[in-house]
Amino acid sequence: MLFPQKRKPGGTPTDPQESDLSLITSDPGKLAEVRKRLSNIGWFIRCLAEPIARMSNREDQCTGRFWEGRYKCQPLLDEAALAACMAYVDLNPVGARISETPESSPFTSAFERIQGQQMPSASEPPRGGWLSPVELAKTHASEPPGAPVGRASHRGCLSMTQSEYLQLLDWSGRVLSGGQRGHIPSELPPILARLGLSEDGWQSLVKDFGRLFRRAAGSATSLDREATRRDQAWLHGTRQSVFVEPT
Repeated sequence: MLFPQKRKPGGTPTDPQESDLSLITSDPGKLAEVRKRLSNIGWFIRCLAEPIARMSNREDQCTGRFWEGRYKCQPLLDEAALAACMAYVDLNPVGARISETPESSPFTSAFERIQGQQMPSASEPPRGGWLSPVELAKTHASEPPGAPVGRASHRGCLSMTQSEYLQLLDWSGRVLSGGQRGHIPSELPPILARLGLSEDGWQSLVKDFGRLFRRAAGSATSLDREATRRDQAWLHGTRQSVFVEPT
C-alpha cells in the first residue's frame, strides 16, 4: 500500500493481489527488508516528507528539499529528559518570540491541554483529548472509564499532574521570554527535586535541550548506561550534564 505497483486513475493505490504479495512473501530476504523498513523511523520520515516536498515544489515551481535539516531521533533515557523535552517543544514559540505565553502558542500540546481545561463541552470531546495524559497512571488499565477515545495511550508519562506541568511550563516561559531568572514559586521545588534537577539545571535543559544532546538525552548516569549498551566509550552530553545526581 505504501509503494504500490499499480495505481487507480485518481492516483490511489489498487488493492494488492495475491500475486503481488507473493513476490514479497516468497522472498525471505525481501520480506525481512520490508519488515525492517516498516519499523524504521528514517523510512517513515521519508514516506512523510517526499510527497509533501513534491506537492510544495509543484506549487512553487521549484525543486529541492522541503525541510532544511535532517530529522533528529534521540531516545529520552529518563523522566527528567522527557519532561525537559516536552517543555522545550511546548515553549519553542515563546523562545522564538512568536508568542508570549504557552496559552497563546497554537500548534503546541500545551495549548491544546490549556484549551481543554478552559472550554469543557458535554456535546463535544475535550480539546486535546487525543493527547496522552501527563500524569502516570497508577494501574496498567488499557482504557480507564470515561477516557477520551482516539488516544494512542492512556498511560501518561510523568510523575506530576497536568496542573503541575503547566505551572512549571508557565514559570519556565516567563524566564525565557523575559531573559531573567525570576522567582521560582514555592510549589515547584518538589517537582524539580523529583526530576533530579536544580533550578538552574532545569532552565539550562529547557533553553539548550537541542544543543546539549545528540544521540540520546538524559542524566550522566543514564547516558553512561546507554553508551555501555551501545558499546561506546561515551555519548555527547555526559560532561555537560546539568542533572543533580543522587548521592
